[in-house]
Amino acid sequence: MVREKPGFVAGILGEVEKRGPTAAGDLDRANHKGSSWWGWTDTKIALEYLFWAGRVTTTTRRGFERIYDLTERVIPETIRAIATPTEADAQRHLVAVAARSLGIATESDLRDYFRLDPADSKARVAELVDAKRLIPVAVEGWRQQAYLDVDAAIPARVGGRALVSPFDPMVWERDRTERLFDFRYRLEIYTPAHKREHGYYVLPFLMGDRMAARVDLKAERKTGMLRVAAAHLEPGAKMDKTAHELAAELALMAEWLGLTAIAVDRKGSLAEALQAQL
Repeated sequence: MVREKPGFVAGILGEVEKRGPTAAGDLDRANHKGSSWWGWTDTKIALEYLFWAGRVTTTTRRGFERIYDLTERVIPETIRAIATPTEADAQRHLVAVAARSLGIATESDLRDYFRLDPADSKARVAELVDAKRLIPVAVEGWRQQAYLDVDAAIPARVGGRALVSPFDPMVWERDRTERLFDFRYRLEIYTPAHKREHGYYVLPFLMGDRMAARVDLKAERKTGMLRVAAAHLEPGAKMDKTAHELAAELALMAEWLGLTAIAVDRKGSLAEALQAQL
């Protein structure tokens, strides 16, 4: 794009400078343009180039749509004045952030957190081990070498409770989820309905230190209803306690979404107990 249409790219940058926070769709609607590469308009491609080049950045989002503005109007000058790290330093920092976030992880877990290349990740992990920032450890049941962040703390108890997004780092890397929780999770949006095992949009339910259940949820905006299309209890989880805790978490989600009621369909091993709690 920047080679073929440099004037167009410059014009898009000028529009952002003049308009302030702007989405690609805003500019397309103003200019009535609709050509595309891979589903992106030329405007979107130009904005993504400018984003990649650091001339604009994301100021907020409108749903999934990125809202762009000039970088100097979004990121403070004190931050922009900081010296740019070397590529290796930046990668070491990203691996260290991943290690702090994950606590204990394999090299592939650490790599996946920020989508680093395998060769870069392996080199940076080795360097952090040499620097004693990562401690090599063995985890029972894991075939792979694991690494522990040097500042990781083992809690006396784990009291977490959450409905986990399919895109949360806790479940995004499916192999890690299976190793940690013995919990096989797949998003079945693109699976034909008759072949789905648990539902269309299923959220795992974290209770304490285990995945205790999974629920297929849908927000029915017109009726103000949070619908539980299916609720499945995981092996080893206690039915009544899980239903009680899950009901409380569903109430929080409904409130957050601005919904006024919860309905539970009679599908799944946990459905009846959950319905009784609500």
